[in-house]
Amino acid sequence: MDTLTIEAWCKPGADSQSIPVGLMKFTVDEQYHLALEEAEQQLEDSGDSEAFVDVDLMDLDLTTSGECGSLADCQFRVYLGGMDKRGQFHLVGHRSSDGTLVYSNAVMVESLG
Repeated sequence: MDTLTIEAWCKPGADSQSIPVGLMKFTVDEQYHLALEEAEQQLEDSGDSEAFVDVDLMDLDLTTSGECGSLADCQFRVYLGGMDKRGQFHLVGHRSSDGTLVYSNAVMVESLG
């Protein structure tokens, strides 16, 4: 089980710049770790650009800043990034108060314990 504390951002509109909204803290348990590894393998095999892993907010033990507020839904977005095309993921969701897209900085799947 890994507990991550990562910078979070919101994107008010498709043409808007992302705005920092403080830190986001959440837990990736063994179930999600395996799902992220499977999604990475699926992307390597299929050539798709991204995959999503649904998450239950209760399982994440999610904490967000007051500036961000609570999230209504969340998924892990998995993609292959960098020169070596390694699996990376970040948490994406929508702010409960106004539906604005919120996401965390990316983390490499292989960095999970």
